Amino acid sequence: MADFDTIYELEDEEDVRVVSEEHLVRYCPEPIIMRGAGHITVFGLSNKFDTEFPSFLTGKVAPEEFKTSISRVNACLKKNLPVNVKWLLCGCLCCCCTVGCSLWPVICLNKRTKRSIQKLLEWENNRLYHKLGLHWKLSKRKCENSNMMEYVILIEFLPKYPIFRPD
Repeated sequence: MADFDTIYELEDEEDVRVVSEEHLVRYCPEPIIMRGAGHITVFGLSNKFDTEFPSFLTGKVAPEEFKTSISRVNACLKKNLPVNVKWLLCGCLCCCCTVGCSLWPVICLNKRTKRSIQKLLEWENNRLYHKLGLHWKLSKRKCENSNMMEYVILIEFLPKYPIFRPD
């Protein structure tokens, strides 16, 4: 009966297990790639993305929220890309005379468009998607049928940390 209240210390610390990042990433599903669905592409950036709800997101996010987010991105593209196309045509016409310097405005406008989409997606992440375990970002990927690069929206699943597991 005397041994009932006795506290023993474990000297063998080999049983301590540490959860590594690689172990957590293994349980995350593959990211969803949203390719551009528009007819015009300027420097890899399409003029719109498809608003159709992917089946992989069922149960993760409401279809209305998804459509609203994609519509915001499409509105940003609709506002900025026609100006980029006009400057691209003007730059191509004057390219021989200006030794390529006439394409600089298009490059700067395209960077500004990408930056505004990235800021919009970051705002959406902070507002909604990080709470749901998702992360949206604009990513550059190689096209499937050619060596050209295109910008896609990548929807990644954030790993779930085992908060109930003891340290």
